[in-house]
Amino acid sequence: MSVKIIGSGSCVPNNKVVNSDFSNHVFLNADGSAFKGNNDSVIQKFHKITGILERRYADDTQSTSDIATIAAEKAIADAGIDKETIDYIIVAHNFGDIPSGSNQSDMIPSLGSKVKHLLQIKNPKCVAYDLIFGCPGWVEGMIQANAFINAGLAKRCLVIGAETLSRVTDPHDRDSMIYADGAGATIIAQSDEKGGILSHESATYTVDESGFLFYGKSYNCELPDNQKYIKMFGRKIYEFALTNVPTALQTCLDASGFGIHDIKKILIHQANEKMDEAIVDRFYKLYGEQVPKDIMPMIIHEFGNSSVATVPTLYDLIKNNQLGDKHSFAQGDVILLASVGAGMNINAIVYQV
Repeated sequence: MSVKIIGSGSCVPNNKVVNSDFSNHVFLNADGSAFKGNNDSVIQKFHKITGILERRYADDTQSTSDIATIAAEKAIADAGIDKETIDYIIVAHNFGDIPSGSNQSDMIPSLGSKVKHLLQIKNPKCVAYDLIFGCPGWVEGMIQANAFINAGLAKRCLVIGAETLSRVTDPHDRDSMIYADGAGATIIAQSDEKGGILSHESATYTVDESGFLFYGKSYNCELPDNQKYIKMFGRKIYEFALTNVPTALQTCLDASGFGIHDIKKILIHQANEKMDEAIVDRFYKLYGEQVPKDIMPMIIHEFGNSSVATVPTLYDLIKNNQLGDKHSFAQGDVILLASVGAGMNINAIVYQV
């Protein structure tokens, strides 16, 4: 028996926000002082480092649970299953439902329960819960669902990654340009086919690293202190990722029974193009190899950093041939799924299509 993805879906919001839309923002330093330099130079430097040209924001009428449900409905339809046969719904997110125009999080009931309600699943034995694990949340949800299935506790699981980060960003912080909204979902199930989830690796670093991403006040000192936004120490995260993610990928690959030359694609969480390129370069150097061309599909240029939604959205787009001829899956292909984020958390999965 294997555990395989039998259906996938994604929700890419319609609202496109391009870099030039930030031209009139008043960017400040962390201490509230005026930032030296004009916004055009800030935006140019931002694009050079992150690769981001535009990002997507959810409609004002949509919450995180709404776009999660859209992705879930597509995954269920793609799998061709009766939704009442789903044993677990795992919804990975970080900030819950946040109404447009507010940054107050709503997590009662859980997003898992809200999604199950919106899907109108009546079966009470379909257990729905939330997973808070930073940007690696969807990958970790896949690992948990795999464990349920292998333990005989489930046959089918719905794993969703959804976030509306645009609603927890400080408009006076240059990092606000990174964040985006989106949702991705997969149905994973028992299968008689070979492959599926072959190995996985997870780790949490907290001694010095737990505060690299945090909830903090605006850089605008005139705004209320009790109004919080997502904040990060970008340089520390970059150094952490380059030090720890390549070795986690190596450990995961070595446990799978496959080698570095067997990898067809690496689907990695995308918050910074330069960081991802450096991570993959260091990973291949651990094997004395060069990074193959087109091994790492990128969607950050158009979609920004949608946190837990990035990897499942990337998988769904490739599966449905929406990223062009260079990026596709064939049966038997070995791919790596990987993420790093708040916690600080790292994880990876070796998956055979």
